[in-house]
Amino acid sequence: MRKIYILDTNVLIHDPKAMTNFEDNDVVLPIYVIEEIDKLKKESGNRGASARIAARFIDSLRSKGCLAKGVEIENGIFFRVETKGDTTELPLSLKRDIVDNRILAIALYIKKKDKDKKVILVSKDVNMRIKADAMEIYVEDYKSDKTDLEELYTGNMEIDLEEEFIKKYEKSGRIKYVEVMTEEPSANCFVSMKNKEKILFGRYNKKTKRIERMTYGDISVWGVRGRNEEQNFALDLLMDEDIKVVTLVGKAGTGKTLLAVASGLELVVERSKYKKLFIARPIVSMGKELGYLPGSEKEKLKPWMQPIFDNIDFLANAKEEKAGEKVIAGLEALGLLKIEALSYIRGRSIPAGFLIIDEAQNLTPHEIKTIVTRAGKDTKIVFTGDPYQIDNPYLDTESNGLTYLAERFRDVEISGHVLLKKGERSELAELAATLL
Repeated sequence: MRKIYILDTNVLIHDPKAMTNFEDNDVVLPIYVIEEIDKLKKESGNRGASARIAARFIDSLRSKGCLAKGVEIENGIFFRVETKGDTTELPLSLKRDIVDNRILAIALYIKKKDKDKKVILVSKDVNMRIKADAMEIYVEDYKSDKTDLEELYTGNMEIDLEEEFIKKYEKSGRIKYVEVMTEEPSANCFVSMKNKEKILFGRYNKKTKRIERMTYGDISVWGVRGRNEEQNFALDLLMDEDIKVVTLVGKAGTGKTLLAVASGLELVVERSKYKKLFIARPIVSMGKELGYLPGSEKEKLKPWMQPIFDNIDFLANAKEEKAGEKVIAGLEALGLLKIEALSYIRGRSIPAGFLIIDEAQNLTPHEIKTIVTRAGKDTKIVFTGDPYQIDNPYLDTESNGLTYLAERFRDVEISGHVLLKKGERSELAELAATLL
């Protein structure tokens, strides 16, 4: 039975071509969504870019016919723009001049008109979903790119081995996966091999079909070493030039950003493996907006980038060098380091760079795709973030771009992922992240 899906504006901002993901169903776009997209398209950030992409895509559908009457698009989808909807049908307590309420009026109109089909409003706005449900409109979140966080790939596994296999691996540093397990692991999955009190670690090489000894897991990187197994796994991926995309997921204090920055500095400054270290963060506030900030671009961005400065300051002290700000200024003067807002990445091509995207849990899957497609030849991209600390109002632990990327790239040979669980910042930080 065909269903009718009515899309809210935030769905198109999250995924500009979302209407193509409702296979063998009808998709309706309220006319007020077009108005909102028109307002948003002038913004310079990611919302503006998504609005422009959505507008261009909808405009391209006009070549198939009249949007008011509806057009056939890919995957058996019938798409149309709806202009009718009487706001007098709304509860008296709802204001008629609010766009969300007008979209609800259109949903009510379609529900009454097409009684033989199930009508579903799709919105990423929690309050919109609550209002729709209160008005007996069937409503859903946009689920096409959701990943269950409880089932998120961890990037490592444990197996028990007989002593003969432990000795064989210890001697040669590699072993075929078919000798020790029944199912093939994902590409670059870390394997902990146990026998009684003994434990050995390795990483699965999909090309050779072998578990191989880690190359970079136990090395000093810009003055720091991994403090636990998970951090050693992360370092092995970060320092391996053959791995082009790394996702580090974990709660606060697990060392995600510190390890990424340390590896970037080591590979760019000490080993000259990449031309420049780029560090970027999405500008999403945790509380009230700061408003307009005085000063230059660098001074305006400082409050947002302070966590990066703190990490570099820590690394500078660990290496017994000068203060972090002097290190940053020196590297920037040499053209080796660039710290900037994520908005400035769009439209650029970054060749031979080590790119760190911090707080990536605040990005949509579409934004993640935009960033990855910026990678030029020999560029490495590292995404770090905590899915439990999301400040974007339209994202959650399951729909954010970080977990989406980790799951989609889990078996890609040039990609690696680690879920960090153990906090190393301090005992207090670990207790707060666990208990609060």
